[in-house]
Amino acid sequence: MKILNFPPHRVYLAEAAPATLDANWFEPAWLREQGWVIGSSDSSGRNPAWFFQQDDRRYVLRHYWRGGLPGKLFKDGYLYLGEQRSRPWQELNLMVALKAKGLPVAMPVAARLTRTGLNYRADLLTEMLPQSQDMVKHLSGGAMAAARWQALGSVLARFHREGVYHADLNARNILLSQGEFFLIDFDRGELRNPATDWQQANLARLRRSLLKEQGRVAGLHYDDAADWAALMAGYNSELASAN
Repeated sequence: MKILNFPPHRVYLAEAAPATLDANWFEPAWLREQGWVIGSSDSSGRNPAWFFQQDDRRYVLRHYWRGGLPGKLFKDGYLYLGEQRSRPWQELNLMVALKAKGLPVAMPVAARLTRTGLNYRADLLTEMLPQSQDMVKHLSGGAMAAARWQALGSVLARFHREGVYHADLNARNILLSQGEFFLIDFDRGELRNPATDWQQANLARLRRSLLKEQGRVAGLHYDDAADWAALMAGYNSELASAN
């Protein structure tokens, strides 16, 4: 991985990074000044990801924000325990590895770490998936056929077969782009030895997410009995075919 030094920033570049990329590409205000910003995410209404275009490529810029109780106190600060233990370093490297395995993830581009004393803040840059929408938005527009749920199950099985642990597998971290499923947001994810316990816990987290979104979003088209059964049929079929 190539590393650029712009004190107090360190920028990590994947192969897909353009030659002109520097630390400014991680600053939404600077991007707006250049006229590059084309939108932002609306999944939560707070702490959005930024979408911008440079030349003929579109990108997604995501800042690392803390969640839960720590997030109320520190917002976006993390304890620095070494570069290779930092969240941007680990997520970018994981995405590069997943892309090399041929798994459906966004193209990793770069990450930035900004260190202040014992703490750091961070950002991640990926290519935007064309014509994409998350599962919540997709299901808000209509029901998904059983064959599509099976296809999603097959995709999840591919990740699990490769030992990919997604720390926050939920309906908003699954995108549909041009008819294909992709996983996003691999913060705190890792490669593990495949094992039924963590894999099933991963799937259970997704199911809870779908049920939660069904309660939150009026008109969400999700039938827990039929749709989840179809997803699991695709999941189990993919694992069986690999054996």
